[in-house]
Amino acid sequence: MQTRKTRHQFFLPDHLSARLDAMAAEPGTSKTMILSEALGAWFERREDGQAGAQFGKALARQVRTVERLEQRLDYLTEVLGLFVRHQLTLTAHHPAFDPETQRLGQRRYDQFVRTAGELAARAPRVKASSVPSSQQEKEA
Repeated sequence: MQTRKTRHQFFLPDHLSARLDAMAAEPGTSKTMILSEALGAWFERREDGQAGAQFGKALARQVRTVERLEQRLDYLTEVLGLFVRHQLTLTAHHPAFDPETQRLGQRRYDQFVRTAGELAARAPRVKASSVPSSQQEKEA
């Protein structure tokens, strides 16, 4: 199958012309082939750069959102750890609870586990506006 070709006439600096002549002197190559490949590679790099610029802002925004989420998760994990340590310290030397108190505690624990499971299943989206203002100021 034959392709159409358009003739172009242009000028090259002497040093590029000499390099093109040297490369075209190798068997199985031609100036047309070398220039076609070089232009194709140049156009691809340019298109890749434009695509990167187009998606770069959105990607940067997503990275900032993930970083905020990681900070909040670290904060919440630390708070939960402190709370558990506090509770264990408070209940370390208490006498055994009576049966009614044990049932009440078990019911509350079961409700806590159920609520935590429901919240985890929902996987709520966190908006940038829901970050506390003091944290936004630190990030700015």
